[in-house]
Amino acid sequence: MGNVILDQFGIGPMGNFSYFIGDKETKEVAVVDAAWDTGLIKQKAQDSGYKIVAVLLTHGHPDHVNAVDELVEDLDIPVYVSEKEIRMISPKDKHVKLVSDGEKIKIGNIEVVCLLTPGHTPGSQCFKCGDILITGDAMFIDGCGRCDLPGGDAATMYNTLYNIISTLPDETIIYPGHDYGAKSSASLSEQKKTNPYLQAKDLEDFLCQRMG
Repeated sequence: MGNVILDQFGIGPMGNFSYFIGDKETKEVAVVDAAWDTGLIKQKAQDSGYKIVAVLLTHGHPDHVNAVDELVEDLDIPVYVSEKEIRMISPKDKHVKLVSDGEKIKIGNIEVVCLLTPGHTPGSQCFKCGDILITGDAMFIDGCGRCDLPGGDAATMYNTLYNIISTLPDETIIYPGHDYGAKSSASLSEQKKTNPYLQAKDLEDFLCQRMG
């Protein structure tokens, strides 16, 4: 991963993963999906010698954002969320900055690309940096996010999985938003072979699998 910091850690009672992503040279990092335990997040950063300079949100569900307000107020840092996220779950904090599909966020000397991947929510997004893809609840290891919550849409999820994520290079490494798989990350090429939601013959087949 060259000069890129990527630290994955489990947090909270719902099997969430949060991440530090940043620059090894400057030690500046963003927290991806700041949830559950502000003290733990800050302590982990301090123990590693990192400076938290931003929060990146894959989407607005409470189990991914419930530490945001305290963290950004305490550190006076921006929090980036998709402009497409549903208003009822998008954070309202004064530090919020809305981002568009393809927008780049600079953390130290590295750039993180926002990739809009709706289906779980309208504003679900992945964060890409080189071969790293932090997917939130768009895609898990051998799974994908629910589509039956407010703003969710299974047909949109199909498009995300097959026409956005699956078109990335096979060597892309998937880092999911929950610890739901047999391992904590996997290459896209592996997921094309083992993830049942990437095995659908067509949209109708996918809808049958995802929605029953």
